[in-house]
Amino acid sequence: MKFQFYAHSPDTAGLDVVVTSVASDAHTWNLVYLQLLLEELGHRVTNFGACVPDQMVVEACCARRPDLIVVSTVNGHGFVDGKRVVKLLRCCPELHATPIVIGGKLGIAGQQRYGVRQLLKAGFDAVFEESAGIASFRDFVQSLPSGVTR
Repeated sequence: MKFQFYAHSPDTAGLDVVVTSVASDAHTWNLVYLQLLLEELGHRVTNFGACVPDQMVVEACCARRPDLIVVSTVNGHGFVDGKRVVKLLRCCPELHATPIVIGGKLGIAGQQRYGVRQLLKAGFDAVFEESAGIASFRDFVQSLPSGVTR
């Protein structure tokens, strides 16, 4: 299966950001929203889209070496799928220092916490639960210097 990645590169010195979902999540509106938000903040965004297989995310990110990887999920499987993909991403030496974050609906049992500490321990630099809104994500992104991993 071949995937088409969508990139937009405004003239800016901002971060090179990859936005993706977990392999089991077919939702795209969240990815488009994050892409538009990040571009509004002055960053270059490559949106991998929905249902991208783990290995494809890893290979593309290892080759691209972005400044930030954003994993978004809406289907409620973010905890399981996110933990798996971040472990694979962290195995790539080129991504060892790259900030990787996850956000959205991390589980399917309502508002309970879905092992945020476990996601951080697995390799995410930050976890943004759906109930927290977008402000903390925006603050995190704005705290990163341009070219953070280069």
